[in-house]
Amino acid sequence: MEKKINALNQELNEINQYLQKPNIYTDSQFPILSKRQAEINEIIELYNQYLKINHEIDSTKEIIKTNDQELKNLASYELEQLNSQHNIMYNKLVQLLIPRDKNDSKNTIMEIRAAAGGDEASLFAQELFKLYTKWAENHHYKYELISQSLNELGGFKEVIFTIKGQNIFQKLKFEGGVHRVQRIPVTESQGRIHTSTVTVAVLPEAEETDILIEPSDLKIDVFRSGGHGGQSVNTTDSAVRITHLPTGIIVTNQDEKSQIKNKAKALSVLRSRLLAIKIAQEQSNLSESRKKLIGSGDRSEKIRTYNFPQDRITDHRINYSRSNIPAALNGEIDDIIDKLQEIYYQESIT
Repeated sequence: MEKKINALNQELNEINQYLQKPNIYTDSQFPILSKRQAEINEIIELYNQYLKINHEIDSTKEIIKTNDQELKNLASYELEQLNSQHNIMYNKLVQLLIPRDKNDSKNTIMEIRAAAGGDEASLFAQELFKLYTKWAENHHYKYELISQSLNELGGFKEVIFTIKGQNIFQKLKFEGGVHRVQRIPVTESQGRIHTSTVTVAVLPEAEETDILIEPSDLKIDVFRSGGHGGQSVNTTDSAVRITHLPTGIIVTNQDEKSQIKNKAKALSVLRSRLLAIKIAQEQSNLSESRKKLIGSGDRSEKIRTYNFPQDRITDHRINYSRSNIPAALNGEIDDIIDKLQEIYYQESIT
């Protein structure tokens, strides 16, 4: 943190010198530099307050070492208050010092797919869908189903949906990866514990201005929608399959009766997948610890285990465990989300 503050002080000195130029108010850089000057001043002022609290904490700890019991009691209470202020100020400083991810404010497209485990994986994919949509409801965010593919038991082979609200991608971007479940499946007659996996991909919802897609790069096929069990759900060619020729990415959508709506949804998913590739390339220079937190959504990258017999959820990236899986599946995962955010910020500041 001290290195970042020193760099900011140097930047501030350079800005202050530039702003002393004659006729600076007519300079096109004036509004930009003035805004940056205010931002840096806010950070440095907060840092100075942070240092002051650190000094007060050290002084209070010295008082606690004395033999005066009354003073020790007062100092202990004051130390508790100071530590609380210290933590709040530290977290705020960290967030101000880290360059903001321009995608954090975007809505999110989530893709959940059954991986290893057959029907049990599909059933758990359905439960993860419920987890994230209940989480959205708990926070008064909106979600919308884009497409789904069901198996015979009603579980999801694949489900794609959006969650919309303020800074959704910032909150959910660490959920991408392999989620592993350990439990006795409903289809298991001998009571044996099975391990199944589900992959989760978290994509920032891309705007048309984020990713330019040339029409010549697309192959668009239309076909008749088919429903669960193979029955026809539409008598017109409303389903859409889009192939992005440069990358080979294929997106299919058939949930809407309108071909136009299916095409729009498929393009939205394609655009977001292309943006995710672009982000991954930009993140290639991040530290390994930060890459580990962000994840790639790769099928081999296990990030979390839900162990039902022991009622324990473990996030393997941060060695964090908690109980109460039923509450988690009902959307109560803020403790995990907050812990991931906290550690990411700590890694980013070092």
